[in-house]
Amino acid sequence: MDKSLEDLSLEELWELFPIFLSEHNKSWDSYYDEEEKNLMNIIPREFIKRISHIGSTAIKAIYAKPIIDILFEIYSSLDMNEVKKMLCKNGWILMNEQEGRMSFNKGYTINGFEKKVYHLHLRYENDNDELYFRDYLLDNLNIAKEYENLKLKLWKKYEHNRDLYTDAKSDFVKKYTKIAKSEYSGRYD
Repeated sequence: MDKSLEDLSLEELWELFPIFLSEHNKSWDSYYDEEEKNLMNIIPREFIKRISHIGSTAIKAIYAKPIIDILFEIYSSLDMNEVKKMLCKNGWILMNEQEGRMSFNKGYTINGFEKKVYHLHLRYENDNDELYFRDYLLDNLNIAKEYENLKLKLWKKYEHNRDLYTDAKSDFVKKYTKIAKSEYSGRYD
């Protein structure tokens, strides 16, 4: 009997889907655009506050995991579970669910990554710190390069542990997100 992704332990998933970084790929923007259109075809417009390309693949100057991160903001008056049902019905896999936040993946198979891989962060409107961090890196190439160097340093150390990799970057991300939110106050209200 073949296993499915749901049958694998976290450690088995991390082995199957290791962290790897690559130089910026100009196709990442078109991958994002394609998936944004798909999302707009499956989720009613009146649900959508904003859809944004976030994460390192949105920063042209730095190495990134070749996974397109998408921030999907919905209006706070809506039931997030309705959007969850629509996403799951259309190929997205729910990976994590917390109060007011859900994370979905697409492009993961029992044989490894597909050519196009996505992480979708479903949030209520204005829960969007990632936009500030992205903008700060786009506007400050020297800080973007510091972030790249940190990621390259952590890559092999945590190649098979995404949680530790993310945790090891969190102080850097928090620091520059705080600065960005101060400098760009109100940009995404």
